[in-house]
Amino acid sequence: MKYFLLAIVMSVAIGLKAQNTINQYKIYDFKKQKEISIDNIVADMKNADVLFFGEEHNDSIGHALEAEILKKINQAYPQQVALSMEMFYTDIQPVLNEYLADVISEKNLIKEGRAWENYNDYKPLVEYAKTNKLQVIAANAAARYSNAVTKNGLAMLKNFPKTSLSFLPPLPIDTATGRYYEKFTGLLGGHGMGTMKVYQTQNFWDATMAWSISKFSKINKGIKILHLNGRFHSDEKLGTIAKLQQYSPQLKILNISAFADEGFEKPDWIKYSNLGDYIIITDPTIKKSY
Repeated sequence: MKYFLLAIVMSVAIGLKAQNTINQYKIYDFKKQKEISIDNIVADMKNADVLFFGEEHNDSIGHALEAEILKKINQAYPQQVALSMEMFYTDIQPVLNEYLADVISEKNLIKEGRAWENYNDYKPLVEYAKTNKLQVIAANAAARYSNAVTKNGLAMLKNFPKTSLSFLPPLPIDTATGRYYEKFTGLLGGHGMGTMKVYQTQNFWDATMAWSISKFSKINKGIKILHLNGRFHSDEKLGTIAKLQQYSPQLKILNISAFADEGFEKPDWIKYSNLGDYIIITDPTIKKSY
């Protein structure tokens, strides 16, 4: 009875928060060439396996929409959905599982799970998953591994002991060339040895998240996955999506690119046509979450 009441409270809270943001975002479907609602995305998930939500980490409206999408997917496909998060690391999956099983406190989850500083932005999703007994994938690579790659390159990963390999994607990990690399160097302001090592770290994060999703999907057939990451990881279906297509080419993937847009009142959708299946723009005048 306690969990039933908690489920109702969480569902109402998420619904109210999303309702409060209804005029603060717009969604465009490039296949249909028109503005749509969250319900349209949920309906499209009938024929998809994974939905990427590429976020801006400080976008409070985007976080509210993530929680609403998770709730609506679970309502449409009961107990056939899991949440995957860049915001937790593969080596703390047991800690996350213990929290979802309600045998450790939130304080333990935050401390021992090394939760992000803005965990409160993601708390509604975790709590909804906990209340509704949904699995949550700790998808990203721990800092000690990414720091090693940044310092010494991807080849350094082969020096880790066998006990570490369960937290790492299959080695070797390739470094993506072409458009993704050009976008990355443009972001960092140029090429160079230092840039390449940081770029290899980006590829490592992509590979780890993709491998985490792929591994889960192979064990949990038919479970739809909502994956959250910074949008650079999935825009243009590059990065993590490209790596996932390598690991599990049979998976059907949809992706959202969500961000605040200065042209919110009169969106120029065409200039974003290469970013994703769906574009969500949010009102840039709304206070960010941190």
